[in-house]
This record gives sequence, structure tokens and C-alpha cells, in this order.
Amino acid sequence: MPEKPFTAFNFVVNLRMEGNTESLCSGEFAECDGLEMNVAPKTIREGGDNGRQIHLPAAISYGQLTLKRGMTENWDLWNWFENIYESPGLRADGEVLMRSTDRRDQVLFHLTGCMPVKLRAPSLNAKDGRIAVEEMQIAFETLYAERANG
Repeated sequence: MPEKPFTAFNFVVNLRMEGNTESLCSGEFAECDGLEMNVAPKTIREGGDNGRQIHLPAAISYGQLTLKRGMTENWDLWNWFENIYESPGLRADGEVLMRSTDRRDQVLFHLTGCMPVKLRAPSLNAKDGRIAVEEMQIAFETLYAERANG
């Protein structure tokens, strides 16, 4: 990936439409929240053993990715959000690359079944010609992580 001038941003977000290798968005954001998975335990009791309970994993639920204060080089995120109403099954897969302060890749989070649920523009200011995103929220269906450098 070519070096970009977004030096203050520590997360890179790449999204692709399902079944497509071309990037829908390659943006960098200052904040990233909601990369989470939850398992609600199902509690059962063994007959005759009143002093102990057994926990089994139930269905996994996932958080909602929130990206704040980002920059992109095109309008693709806005177009994706607008197109979701025309094509309700339109989904994307993607990655969130978390970087350390020295800009080396650290952890790669893979997301599938992504759907935009909120998109907010920043306060208008003519400082920069890039397309800014104040906040974007994305619902996703699955999440898994891997170390980007092995």
C-alpha cells in the first residue's frame, strides 16, 4: 500500500463488496471502537447437584463498529450508505488494521457481512480537499483477528 499523508491516523479500514476483490473504501480513522464478540452463557444444573451450575456457550453476538474522524480519497462510503436502501442485501467484507505509533502493522481484524447503519459528516471547514467522515457505524456478522506480522 502506498504511503499516505494521514500520519495522525492509527487505523486503516479496507472494505470490499462481497465477491469482489476491488476495494470499496480504503480509509484511515483516528478512532475505532466496537470490535467485540459476546457469548451469553447458558446455565444448566445437573440433577441432584444443587451446589454447582454448568455454563455452556450460547449464540455469539457481535458489536457495532464505530469509526471516527476519518479521511478517504473518494465518495465510496457515502455511495455504499445510499445504495443500501436500493439493495438491502448489499454487504461488504473488510479488515481493520491496527497500527502502533511507529506505523508498523500490528493486528488485523477481519469482518464479514458489513452493513452501514450510520454516517455523519464533520463540521464543514475548507482546510482540506479530502473527503472527511466524522463518524460511521457498521453492523457486522462475524469477526476474527490475526497478527498482521506473523
